Amino acid sequence: MDSSSRIYVAGHRGLVGSAIVRRLRAGGYREIITRTHAELDLTRQAEVEEFFERERPEYVFLAAAKVGGIVANNTYPAEFIHTNLMIQTSVLHASYLSGVRKLLFLGSSCIYPKFAPQPMKEEYLLTGELEPTNEPYAVAKIAGIKMCQAYNRQYGTNFISAMPTNLYGPNDNFDLETSHVLPAMIRKFHEAGSAGRPVVLWGSGSPRREFLHVDDLADACVFLMENHDVRADSGPDLINIGTGKDITIRELAELIRETVGFDGPVQWDSSRPDGTPRKLLDVSRMRALGWEPKISLRQGIEQTYDWYLRNAAHAG
Repeated sequence: MDSSSRIYVAGHRGLVGSAIVRRLRAGGYREIITRTHAELDLTRQAEVEEFFERERPEYVFLAAAKVGGIVANNTYPAEFIHTNLMIQTSVLHASYLSGVRKLLFLGSSCIYPKFAPQPMKEEYLLTGELEPTNEPYAVAKIAGIKMCQAYNRQYGTNFISAMPTNLYGPNDNFDLETSHVLPAMIRKFHEAGSAGRPVVLWGSGSPRREFLHVDDLADACVFLMENHDVRADSGPDLINIGTGKDITIRELAELIRETVGFDGPVQWDSSRPDGTPRKLLDVSRMRALGWEPKISLRQGIEQTYDWYLRNAAHAG
């Protein structure tokens, strides 16, 4: 890519997409194409193909997706599989038809088997059963990976699949019904502190999770677009992006409690599901390409809480 390349960021208002737009602008890229859902419904293939034909983007970051935590995945499984399959199918096929030079498809670490060896290597894909609580979402993302690989093989496209670990940061979702664990904890500790009540957290606190600041992910995505080609160097088309380090949910809760300044009681509801016991990515492929994250978990939580106080704490 260069500063005049036409770059389409699908999902630019979300956690990942907004971070990619920030990173592109900071890098001097001027021709960034975005559309809101009201302007372009990515589940409608005819609309998407017309958009690609008209705008002719050269590079595509496919960050648009329906995402959520355990509660959302359990409550809306049909929406998670249908919406994500439709978005992926429409955007990937339109990218091929319009001659996009390179596309980056963003998946999730939940694509790997529930009991995959740790840390999880890219080759562990489809070697075991998935975590039941988010299986519809994971199946959709696996289909996206396989679609990228199939188009690369049959049509010679340059479609890269990047699998980030658990993400957090500015523009995160803090809705307790649909959010992931880290932003949900930030909100719970903040609201409990102001109300003087205990914080109740799900599960046992024993599962281990890896967390990556979304600005680090955005930097990695732009790095891949600038430096990695599937077509030219026969490099890997599936790449994990993470920190290579994990902590227990209890340790995460303690970090957030300290950041928020909550000194009340914390209760663990063991009747609630834990989810996958451990999810740590093997990030050796990404490191071999020359990229590593820069933001520590403590620093990232502090930045995210500051953003929450400025933007979301009074939103209800």
